[in-house]
Amino acid sequence: MLNEEGLHARPSATLVKEASKFDSDFYIDMRGYRVNGKSILGVMTLAAEHGAEVELIVDGSDENEAMKTLVKLFESRFEMAQ
Repeated sequence: MLNEEGLHARPSATLVKEASKFDSDFYIDMRGYRVNGKSILGVMTLAAEHGAEVELIVDGSDENEAMKTLVKLFESRFEMAQ
């Protein structure tokens, strides 16, 4: 997790908002715990702190575009969509 604050409320909301623009299913896995990446409650339950390793899983008709966008969002520390 590159964001210094981790995946708290604001970045979680940004992530869910971006992910919801795509038809593909989106999941986040952290230490074997998988949540729906389009669910704010799911994402928040991860409590991913700065430095945590997460796996992004995207499956569906627009998965390539979705993955590029979501990776870019993480790399930008959640700044691109605000």
